[in-house]
Amino acid sequence: MNGLRRFSLLRSIGITMVVASAGAIGVIATQAMITHLFRGTIEIRGFARVVDGDSLVVDGTPIRLKGIDAPELRQTCRRGAEDWRCGESAKSYLRELLAGQQIACSRSGSDRNGRILAYCRAGGARDVGAQLVREGWAVAYDATYAAEESEAKRARRGLWASTFERPRIWRDAHRGDVTE
Repeated sequence: MNGLRRFSLLRSIGITMVVASAGAIGVIATQAMITHLFRGTIEIRGFARVVDGDSLVVDGTPIRLKGIDAPELRQTCRRGAEDWRCGESAKSYLRELLAGQQIACSRSGSDRNGRILAYCRAGGARDVGAQLVREGWAVAYDATYAAEESEAKRARRGLWASTFERPRIWRDAHRGDVTE
């Protein structure tokens, strides 16, 4: 075998190895992406459209903030002798909180309505759910934000400056009247 044919053969083998390696890397990358999807570590980023006090649409994806429960849009609360639309107020607060900011949400499952459950950050590092509960515009759905709820209750912020039913209880009493 002369030198030119040997070089050509080696070059051909080298190209085949590079193509095979690239294919293997592609398969591994695809498997990693699928693993992330099912583990819920994929982030959804973009500007949010606020639906209500604990629901958003980011990049066309419906998201419910995990670990919090905000009043329903039609829910009212009571301050003194007057009812006020606390559900609308919670939505307004969330809209102001996110105005003009990119949001990043880490998937943590799905709810029964098909929305992605996620922990979201805005302004770089601020935990949106923690902020809503800390300022009293949502309650802790589980133990995740219990400390923030205690702080809001102690300071009588947001909902805690009034008399209200927890959103879950209000929804149960108005089942059929409202979408979650």
